[in-house]
Amino acid sequence: MPTHLSSATLNSEKEVAPGRLVVVVGPSGCGKDTLLDAARAVFADDPHVHFARRDITRPSSAGGENHRALTTVEFEHKLEAGAYPLHWDAHQLRYGVANTELAPLERGEAVVLNGSRAVLDHVVAFHPNTRVISIRVQQDILEERLRNRGREGNAAVDKRLSRATAYDVAGPHVIEIWNDGTVEEGVARFLKAMSSAMA
Repeated sequence: MPTHLSSATLNSEKEVAPGRLVVVVGPSGCGKDTLLDAARAVFADDPHVHFARRDITRPSSAGGENHRALTTVEFEHKLEAGAYPLHWDAHQLRYGVANTELAPLERGEAVVLNGSRAVLDHVVAFHPNTRVISIRVQQDILEERLRNRGREGNAAVDKRLSRATAYDVAGPHVIEIWNDGTVEEGVARFLKAMSSAMA
């Protein structure tokens, strides 16, 4: 595994909270943001399901998820202050999940997190009551999506395609779904996986 892609530091000394942590992972272009947005709408009125909002050193104008945009200096200050029990580096960006975003776990609620495949072992060590939803896409479809969205040049797309097969997400805590079809099909599979993960 290319460990330079991402890293995580977390505190696993405290007693495990009773809530379920649902971590959603998949390569760039797998449709993760679309599926998560659909799930947020479905569970909008459910007080027992919380979708964690990440702090990222990426401008809010960059698109994608509704994250808290921080500068690298701001991120470092919060990190030093102990704000992030979960954090990692990927794609030349820094990602942090604040204590407040994970607090519902202490109340026995479910927290849904847009995660990283590279740090899953660390996340499970941090919170053993974790389930992972791994979103898969056939490589040719993934390439078509990445090139059609036009965010990056060919070299960057090639790098993402190479990274897509760099991680093997498997284990008894993993639910795998394929998102090769229509948006409606993908959402239906994702919601079914979420129900299983939170059961």
